[in-house]
Amino acid sequence: MIRHLVLFKLNEGVRRDDPRVVEGVAAFRALGGQIEDLRFWECGWNISDRPIAHDFAINSAVEDADALKRYLEHPAHQAGVALWREFATWVIADYEF
Repeated sequence: MIRHLVLFKLNEGVRRDDPRVVEGVAAFRALGGQIEDLRFWECGWNISDRPIAHDFAINSAVEDADALKRYLEHPAHQAGVALWREFATWVIADYEF
């Protein structure tokens, strides 16, 4: 199995209630039910107020590298990424477990 972790940081001046952010969150929340290769899917807002913390996180899992590739190329995932590019940056970690 491969864990796929993504941590998002909203761009300066962008708030959680920005309509673009609301749309982006909805798009990512829906992925768990749209992409068959996902074996585990959760996402949510950070609750820590530490300055080093990111704002939003995705924690997911797929069976193998081929499944990860299919997930990343899936049109629903690509559509969500396109939304988030407008208002955030992110870091990713993919690891076997």
